[in-house]
Amino acid sequence: QVRLVESGGGLVQTGGSLRLSCVLSGGTASRYPMGWFRQAPGKEREFVAAINWNGISTYYADSVKGRFTISRDNAKNTLYLQMNSLKPEDTALYYCGCTVRPTIQIRADAYNYWGQGTQVTVTS
Repeated sequence: QVRLVESGGGLVQTGGSLRLSCVLSGGTASRYPMGWFRQAPGKEREFVAAINWNGISTYYADSVKGRFTISRDNAKNTLYLQMNSLKPEDTALYYCGCTVRPTIQIRADAYNYWGQGTQVTVTS
């Protein structure tokens, strides 16, 4: 059974940076396109960024384009999200997911496995 565990969240001031990590166990990360989503209180889970199985192709939500970078290290079964120039509106619980579909997915319902999330809070 695939298991995902996120880490790296925290409290940061506006303009600061954080790097999230997501470790996959119980499977081989290189088999799966993966992605990051986030969910703020009272809101639906929203797409942030996704990456294909070998890291060559990426896709970002407009709200984070130019500020966030998704990457992966398949040798370590790990997905990353480098977040720079953080804003208060980036505050949310961040989830990583992986999909058994062969290509990048931006819909949450296309993902088969999820982590428990890591909290990111950006203060003004």
